[in-house]
Amino acid sequence: MGRRPARCYRYCKNKPYPKSRYCRGVPDPKIRIYDLGRKRAHVDDFPFCAHLVSDEKEQLTSEALEAARVSCNKYMVKHSGKDAFHIRMRVHPFHVLRINKMLSCAGADRLQTGMRGAFGKPQGLTARVNIGQVLISVRAREAAANNVVEALRRAKYKFPGRQKVIVSNKWGFTPFTHEEYKKLQAEGKLIPDGCYVKTIPTKGPIEKAYA
Repeated sequence: MGRRPARCYRYCKNKPYPKSRYCRGVPDPKIRIYDLGRKRAHVDDFPFCAHLVSDEKEQLTSEALEAARVSCNKYMVKHSGKDAFHIRMRVHPFHVLRINKMLSCAGADRLQTGMRGAFGKPQGLTARVNIGQVLISVRAREAAANNVVEALRRAKYKFPGRQKVIVSNKWGFTPFTHEEYKKLQAEGKLIPDGCYVKTIPTKGPIEKAYA
């Protein structure tokens, strides 16, 4: 028996049901990679950032997330090169879907119990998303901005419901706008931290400030 179509599991109807010691025999999620491209790029290399944002409260299956990841990555590699961007999948499928399997062969009515003991067996995994939740983030150079927006637009077609592509005013994945980032950088208040930056705190021992 194959997978049910995702329309059967689109809405957040039940309570979250994660994999646990009680919920066993859960299949592995289809999506395994959450960061693609030049993920070790310095924070200064990729100032542009755009997000794919959910506009509905729904469930996105791990198959849909994987399809969107592949689609977005393929477009960016083809049009910008494999080292010109960093894609990050921002949602993880933790909610376990269940299926109450029914037999459809001849003589099934003798074996089936109908709705007796109808709590289903694990069938797949899905991510529960809210309105305004970021699904995919991409950082790149300013020159690749149009390609990033188009890649995210194509990824939208792999999901049910409605999504929006939003161009961020922040510097890459950092919480600072471009103006704030340049100002703090000029003042020497930033400490590079992988994809992000830390700011030098204004509190602490006086000796450190004048070191």
